[in-house]
Amino acid sequence: MNRVRPQIAVCGPADCTPREERDAREVGRLLAERGAVVLCGGYGGVMAAVAAGARAAGGTVVGILSGDDRAGACPDLTVALPTGLGQARNVLLVTAADAVIAVGGSWGTLSELAHAMRRGGVPVVQLGGWRVLDADGREPPGVRHAADPAEAVRLALE
Repeated sequence: MNRVRPQIAVCGPADCTPREERDAREVGRLLAERGAVVLCGGYGGVMAAVAAGARAAGGTVVGILSGDDRAGACPDLTVALPTGLGQARNVLLVTAADAVIAVGGSWGTLSELAHAMRRGGVPVVQLGGWRVLDADGREPPGVRHAADPAEAVRLALE
């Protein structure tokens, strides 16, 4: 049987908190155990933690790098794809995904969430990080909020 594995982008800050690092590692492990291919930005922080978690569980991790070579890529990637696109690689990352999980928050993570929401049609899950509100102080529809890594993975793979 020829079955395409789901590709889940995991986004988050390179400069993350210890909790974000633990959560990302667990998200990576859980995604790998469910047979998903993990996509990430391929560098440090949340990206390195999700890669380490997925790799430890025997998963596949693709790093979509902003630079034009593999310099600085985290060691747990299965595949490192240099793009030379700088931060524009965020669009490629979320476009290649069947769902997006954001762990924590930074300006880059916020741009990835925005691109994923504008794309539409894919689950977007936030685990921690910033909360975006509209002019009336309400959360815009679309982003699902998870309480823990297991819920984030479940929501992404639904």
